[in-house]
Amino acid sequence: MASSMTDPKAGAQVFHGHKLCLSKVIELLEYLGLPHGLIVLEDIEETGFVEETGFMWLKQKQKSQHFFKGIGRTVSYTREVTCYVEKNCLKKITGIKAKASPIWAPVYEIYRDDPCTAKIHFKSFGGIVTSYPAEAFGLEK
Repeated sequence: MASSMTDPKAGAQVFHGHKLCLSKVIELLEYLGLPHGLIVLEDIEETGFVEETGFMWLKQKQKSQHFFKGIGRTVSYTREVTCYVEKNCLKKITGIKAKASPIWAPVYEIYRDDPCTAKIHFKSFGGIVTSYPAEAFGLEK
């Protein structure tokens, strides 16, 4: 019972400031085999990663939205985004929703087949999976 009460952020490497946090997120996505522009947050205040569990979080000053031109979709990010990471995958995601007209659908998992393919898959409620070309998530200027 005590382990379920444990802080998931315990033992984390924590970073502050937008530039440093952004570089750490890009570095982690690259290590995981995922596109650098997969998570687009504005004004990141803090990011952290617990290597033992794979728990990661990102905090921004306020919630934001980003339109991915390559897939024609808007994605909404809450003030804090959390997930567990492993090679080619972000799991148990909180804080990300994609506009699936006319509703906002929560995104629970983002993954890439192993060995890496040219597709990124997004799992939402009900196990619905939508796939897009990986190049649609490159860093936008």
